[in-house]
Amino acid sequence: MSAIKPYQLIGPDGKPYQSEQKGRFGGHRGGRGYGRMDCRAALRAIARGGYVRHRVFFADEVTAIAAGYRPCAACLPDRYVLWKRACVETDVPPLTRSRIRRQPALRLYQQLLNRIL
Repeated sequence: MSAIKPYQLIGPDGKPYQSEQKGRFGGHRGGRGYGRMDCRAALRAIARGGYVRHRVFFADEVTAIAAGYRPCAACLPDRYVLWKRACVETDVPPLTRSRIRRQPALRLYQQLLNRIL
């Protein structure tokens, strides 16, 4: 019998950990965005040979947000609209990569998301 190879996921603290379960959401470490595993934008980037080295995975959406990642405009457009609203209301540039700088927008985004879920 062979052992199950663990998957490397990113936790809410932004640090990697090993899991027996695959991640439900993928992300890009550089752009700090997360999205669905079937995201056409991510799949297109992977097909061109990019993106893979910076790819990260999350157990769920809540973890991706807690780790400081924003939603993808291509595969999560409704959530991206909420993200942009949170950015406008907190005066945070939507594509800022700084986890500290985007914290106010992430907190508001989570609140807005909780209202619709």
